[in-house]
Amino acid sequence: MLHGQPARFDVASVKPNRKAACRGRWDFTVSHGTLAAENAPLLRIVSRAFNLTDDRVSGPAWMESECYDIRAKAAGAVPDRDLMPMLQSLLKERFHLVAHRESDERPVSALVIDRGGSKLRPYGDTSAPPPVTDGKVLFMARHIQDLCERLGKVVGRPVIDKTGLDGDYLIVLTYPPFGIPSETPDAAPDIFAAVRDQLGLRLESQRGVVDVLKIDSVDKVPVGN
Repeated sequence: MLHGQPARFDVASVKPNRKAACRGRWDFTVSHGTLAAENAPLLRIVSRAFNLTDDRVSGPAWMESECYDIRAKAAGAVPDRDLMPMLQSLLKERFHLVAHRESDERPVSALVIDRGGSKLRPYGDTSAPPPVTDGKVLFMARHIQDLCERLGKVVGRPVIDKTGLDGDYLIVLTYPPFGIPSETPDAAPDIFAAVRDQLGLRLESQRGVVDVLKIDSVDKVPVGN
């Protein structure tokens, strides 16, 4: 069972979303001590609470189709990352979530340094021009582990850091790159090429042992607002 007593939200509302017209469209945002989910499947909420990709959460099938609205606010300004343990507590409290972690061997993507070397700049380095951000900014990150977590959500499998890089970096990834005409989507490089060309890193398919979250029990109807 998952243990620990992290801080809780000061106020929180959790309600089922019964608007059939909204099915398929959902939102999940965190900012400045506030968390908001709209029409979000419970599976997505749980995966984000435990910082896992959806495929690493195993639970009842209904968790993918039952959607909820959540509005929660911490007592003060809290870093976005620190809101996730608070969301875990909220899930245990309102959905009576009981879960445990297991190790499972499965396909993963290993993040390694490409043959030409890393193109990452130290965070705060002003000696070189900032990275090009024309086009769609897929995400920005500061730590390699943050990059792995976000890439994992894009490629749909766990991304394991095998770069050996440690420290703070200015990581900006754009995809597709600026200049690719929208009417010719097949011409756009895939995410693997974007990682290689923009970051000097490479994603390699391997097998590895990863943590998965097994749901032992969870209520469909949340309690107490």
